[in-house]
Amino acid sequence: MCPGDLLGKNISGLRQDQPERASHDLAGSTRHDLVTQGIAFAAMILFVGTAGVALPNIIKTWSGSVGGPDAVLTNALILNIALILLGWRRYKALNAELAERRQSEEEARRLAEIDDLTGCLNRRSFAARLAILLEQECNSERALAAIAVDLDNFKQVNDLNGHAAGDAVLRTTAERLQRVLPAGGVLARIGGDEFLCVVPYHASAPDRIEHLATRMVDRVATSVSHDDIALDVTVSIGIASSIHLDSLDEGSSGAQDLMHKADIAMYHAKKQGKNRFYWFEAPMENELRFRNKLESGIRAGIANGEFVPYYEQQIDLETDKLVGFEMLARWESPELGVVGPDIFIPIAEEIGVIGELSEKLIAQAFEDAKQWDHQLTLSVNISPVQMRDPWFAQKVLKLLVKHRFPPHRLDIEITETCLHENIGMVRSMITSLRNQGVHVSLDDFGTGYSSLSQLRSLPFDRLKIDRTFISELRADENNTALVDAIVAMSDGLKLPITAEGIENEAIHEVLKTMGRMKGQGYHYGRPEPAAKVLERLSAQELLASESDEVLDLEAERKKRDDKAESGKRAG
Repeated sequence: MCPGDLLGKNISGLRQDQPERASHDLAGSTRHDLVTQGIAFAAMILFVGTAGVALPNIIKTWSGSVGGPDAVLTNALILNIALILLGWRRYKALNAELAERRQSEEEARRLAEIDDLTGCLNRRSFAARLAILLEQECNSERALAAIAVDLDNFKQVNDLNGHAAGDAVLRTTAERLQRVLPAGGVLARIGGDEFLCVVPYHASAPDRIEHLATRMVDRVATSVSHDDIALDVTVSIGIASSIHLDSLDEGSSGAQDLMHKADIAMYHAKKQGKNRFYWFEAPMENELRFRNKLESGIRAGIANGEFVPYYEQQIDLETDKLVGFEMLARWESPELGVVGPDIFIPIAEEIGVIGELSEKLIAQAFEDAKQWDHQLTLSVNISPVQMRDPWFAQKVLKLLVKHRFPPHRLDIEITETCLHENIGMVRSMITSLRNQGVHVSLDDFGTGYSSLSQLRSLPFDRLKIDRTFISELRADENNTALVDAIVAMSDGLKLPITAEGIENEAIHEVLKTMGRMKGQGYHYGRPEPAAKVLERLSAQELLASESDEVLDLEAERKKRDDKAESGKRAG
């Protein structure tokens, strides 16, 4: 069903304030014109009465048969004719005004019901239409499927290519969805990048809806061409059937419930990897409630200081000495207990608070690390989302200055994922950080698609071999050969190595035979809060001394002098 088919129909539940006001104005005008029309009608009656007497006398006068006509009757006749002409003219004007008002009402109704960009129904009119369809279409054999369609990564396309490109994607998506909808299907745009459609189907044939969802996924995945640029998006789809509703007698509340369930299924599809569809299932609702609880908890937790840094030891495998710590985030929630980063980091990235969260953790880590021996380093993981911020390097350097933390003790770790999004900007940020003395490591090496040319062209200070290769080092000969190859390659590139995920002494010993490197993992101890770290360092006499700050300042001064000298030589 086309959105235009609904225009002009009285869809219950729609607010039509503008058309109602127009109708009131029109009614007042009509009452005013009734007086004019009444006068004209009375003039016509009088004309019939007077014309029969006055006209014969006027004709006889013109022919010279008799004297002049009665003046009163003649004046009455002229007045009646004038009033009739006035009424006829006003009648035509009223008809034109009525046509114009009807057109205005129709346009107001269209604007109230239709999304201007795509020509689809909007959320309000769709909900009203869905409520009607639930009453009319659903029975023991027939059902309705609400299909929520959300564009994946639309914000990124919009931000990178501009709003005109984003609008082109939305219009094209609406056209493609409309084309695949069967007869009786209704499409609406209900949000920025979200569409919703309803399709009647036979309750015993849900496979028809699955086939439709598959076609939607395939059609939308085709690139959209805009200004000679190929714009690529995918869709996550959630499907809910009227069969899932507890009752069909609730009118608009039933429609809202069906739309809500389709939304839940759509969010589940996104969570499962996007570019796919899922039918609504009851457990999904509990998952979404928990997700919403986490979102609100994360926002509140940042404000309340519930996110704290924990620290994992990094060991020199050749000397078995402690050389630094990697900062790992933990959420000490008063309601949920201690929550790991694998739970809250992805959500913080999605809701746009990862930057604020990370900066607060880094600031606290700087204060903690200032109490350690000045030779101990601090490694910090950076989210790929943060690397999209062109001001990221400046923010880190500002924190270093604010907390008076020596840049040479900081090691920023970025993942291979960052290299494939905007390598030019990443190279610029790495260079800015290294120019100020900060070290930059490539984390999780081996899990992405880094090329040797990238490793050679990007100024990394260290490679970190991913734990998936280290944890099965002895059990899998292929892993052993792969780690050997990575070590040999890093030696050739003069890049030191850190091995993650060392869980036992056997792996520790194998890695020691492969060359000099740093290692970390549960074999050396679990991540600890700042207070526990201070206890450990105190026992090892590795706490900061008064002379450490002087040594750090001298090291920074020497590094600046060396850099200035190198600049002079280059000049």
